[in-house]
Amino acid sequence: MTLNIRSAARRKALFVVSSLAVLALPACAPAPQASGINDPHEAANRRFHEVNRAVDRTILRPASKVYAILPQPVERGVENFADNLDTPGDVVNNLLQGRVGPAAQNSLRFATNTIFGIGGLFDTATALGLPGVETDFGETLHVWGVGEGAYIEVPFLGPSTTRDFAGTLVDLAANPVSLAVPQPESNISIVAKAASRLGDRARYSETVESVLYGSADSYAQLRLLYLQNRRFELGQTDGAASDGGNDGFVDPYEDPYVQ
Repeated sequence: MTLNIRSAARRKALFVVSSLAVLALPACAPAPQASGINDPHEAANRRFHEVNRAVDRTILRPASKVYAILPQPVERGVENFADNLDTPGDVVNNLLQGRVGPAAQNSLRFATNTIFGIGGLFDTATALGLPGVETDFGETLHVWGVGEGAYIEVPFLGPSTTRDFAGTLVDLAANPVSLAVPQPESNISIVAKAASRLGDRARYSETVESVLYGSADSYAQLRLLYLQNRRFELGQTDGAASDGGNDGFVDPYEDPYVQ
């Protein structure tokens, strides 16, 4: 029964990816250059922003302080383990983007850390000169020529765009590790990634507090920083400083399940 459910989930995930690929084929030109702020849903977004701030204030911030009590080597091991579980998804997106070199590098990195890093607890690959090449399906859609779309703030997930939120949904549905590993073992990856995000929340607490609670308009500040950071990641700006300076910015609501 479990096998049938896993197979059905895999078929659905492959159908979603294949459908999006077909839809994107006519648009395989460079994505339009994003500029300015496209926020037609601002009223609703601001309401969701207040929900997300409440979640951070009542759950994430206190939980991150408790998590920070753990010894640093333990936190680092959890982060490495979570990152390693995301690497197969990076490989798939590298291939969908036509980037064979990064796909090969990420594949070798995953094998190295899984075998010699004790399942990914230790980042042996980076020490050997194999850093990760992180990506996601939102970037894949960008490479296929899909435009950024409208800015949205998603409850419990935070800032995004219509293109990147669609990418997040596909990454969740088609995560190779989640599809390959049976229940309940696959839940370990969810727990590890959530714990890793708590570690990030504690590590960058000062930045997060400044954005969410120290800004005159935290919604506008977060929106601006998110769009700057994302466009920079996709190579659509000359650098963070040229857009107002968001060096070291960490999205306080970055999806805990997808890198």
